[in-house]
Amino acid sequence: MDQRERLAQQFEEQRPHLRAVAYRMLGSLSEAEDAVQDAWLRLSRVDASEVENLRAWLTTIVARGALNTLRARKARRERPLDSHVPDPIVDPAEGIDPEHEALLAGSVGLALLVVLETLSPAERLAFVLHDMFGVPFDEIAAIVERSPEATRQLASRARRRVRGAPVPDADLAVQWEVVEAFLAATRDGDLDALVAVLDPHVVLRGDAGPTDLSRRVEGAKAVAGQALYWSQIGLTTRRALVNGAPGTVSIRDGKLFSVGAFTVTNGKIVEIDFVADPERLAQLDLTLLSD
Repeated sequence: MDQRERLAQQFEEQRPHLRAVAYRMLGSLSEAEDAVQDAWLRLSRVDASEVENLRAWLTTIVARGALNTLRARKARRERPLDSHVPDPIVDPAEGIDPEHEALLAGSVGLALLVVLETLSPAERLAFVLHDMFGVPFDEIAAIVERSPEATRQLASRARRRVRGAPVPDADLAVQWEVVEAFLAATRDGDLDALVAVLDPHVVLRGDAGPTDLSRRVEGAKAVAGQALYWSQIGLTTRRALVNGAPGTVSIRDGKLFSVGAFTVTNGKIVEIDFVADPERLAQLDLTLLSD
């Protein structure tokens, strides 16, 4: 094995970790993959013998690339964040695919990623690297070009915001019972049964891209009304795990229509996040759901 082959092998060993960092930073599977690929290109151009800690070096490269992407995204953002839903990771309802385990380690649900989207780029980087991956603040400070103390403050502000994210019930079976009750009530057109499984302050986000269908709806009756409306358009819905939580994949006229995840807290649905953007749905690999 020559030096380049050995380097490629070492990089592949780090790829799951790097993808996990990039996905938490960006909430986009395609952009995360781009950040990881850029790290490989950067690595292939340097003298690897000068890299003392390959994992740390690659993590820094990916983080810097993700930070630049976040800053560029913020500068050009035209749509409000209130209906934006990050890219979902979809698995069969029976269990998570081993290749997705690193991406989802630490219960990275869509509800948490939605909150991360509200952080500034520097806050998000500081929180993700320190709180999720244990990177020391002095190393993070060099990336965001601030003092270690200022970087601690970035992570602290992010942490306060993240504490507001709903925490799912620990028992996945209990979560499924609540979601199944929601789906059954939707099929039956039972408004009262729908409201009964929804938290009074439930939030529904429907991300259909840059269209009038994107929306954010709050309150049990309003969300129940939306569920009943969409139940009348001829969708075929099947169960799936979406970012490790109970979710659905819906088909209409033989085409993927939406992917949604439910957050269940204290036996009630507190958040529903749907992606129905055809362009983003086309990029999802749902072969694992094939019969």
